[in-house]
Amino acid sequence: MTRTDSLNCWLTETMGEAPLSLETAAVDASVRFYWRAIFSDRSLIIMDALPDVFDCQPFLQQQQRLATAGLPVPAVLAQNLEQGWVLLEDLGYQTLASLIDADNAANYYRQAIALLVKMQVNTPSTGLVPFDGAFMQREMDICREWYFGHQYGVVLEGKDLAVWERSCALIVANNLSQPTLFMHRDFHSRNLMVQDAVLRLIDFQDAVLGPITYDLVSLLKDAYLAWDESFVLDLAIRYWEQARAAGLPVHEDFGDFYRAFEWQGLQRHLKILGLFARLKARDGKEQYQADIPRVFEYVRKVCLRYSELTPLGRLLLNLHGEPVATGFTF
Repeated sequence: MTRTDSLNCWLTETMGEAPLSLETAAVDASVRFYWRAIFSDRSLIIMDALPDVFDCQPFLQQQQRLATAGLPVPAVLAQNLEQGWVLLEDLGYQTLASLIDADNAANYYRQAIALLVKMQVNTPSTGLVPFDGAFMQREMDICREWYFGHQYGVVLEGKDLAVWERSCALIVANNLSQPTLFMHRDFHSRNLMVQDAVLRLIDFQDAVLGPITYDLVSLLKDAYLAWDESFVLDLAIRYWEQARAAGLPVHEDFGDFYRAFEWQGLQRHLKILGLFARLKARDGKEQYQADIPRVFEYVRKVCLRYSELTPLGRLLLNLHGEPVATGFTF
């Protein structure tokens, strides 16, 4: 019996009827696969992950945490952890990424910011793994191993390795100075579903206790969408004002907040460069290569904006054959 046959049998037993059809719903950057099961009166989603390569428990734990806090996450209807199946409410076909454009972006992002503030205010962080310095460094080392090493065939050593290590230490120190709370860790346009004009939240299993700016930078400096800096700045101000009004521990000065936002974005985007390189080299998923220029541009701008990061910017731009001599701070 194939895995699909076993899944059909489990669905029939669980729902009391066989699905009329079982179709691919989504394939993401992880080892999970999603099915859409069509029944006579509704459709449901199955998260499918082999237990030896993906543990469904963190997903279930965070779903319970967020649902209890009143966040719009999909309901869990049944589970079979021995097989690696979780039966979920179907939130539809439309991600924010698939719908957003220049005309509706402001409205959708204001909704997303309100959702983010609600999540940060209401979701407890008890028991979450801390997104600490070692965690941040491990993520940035994905860039060194896979983006430098596999994408470009460059092994950092000598002065270049020293630049990398000093820069990472600066990034970690800056990010550790931020207040921490519940952090989704992938709060972006492909993980926000639009159902009846309302945003719903998915892919939350990697939640940690982390810096307050992280989820905002995931949203506004999205690996899959890019906006003018003036628009991003306006949205960041809107978030900062709402967060302050809600009693969240954001910086008192917006300039300090935005600097923290950019430095946290740099850590995230270095990791993403490595992840996208790894997805191609190790997993054969080349489609993420198309998003690398956008992510690299985020990195380039931040490295040139702050003089402390000029050496890292030079290292990265030299990798691309784009030497840089100076940096700017403002």
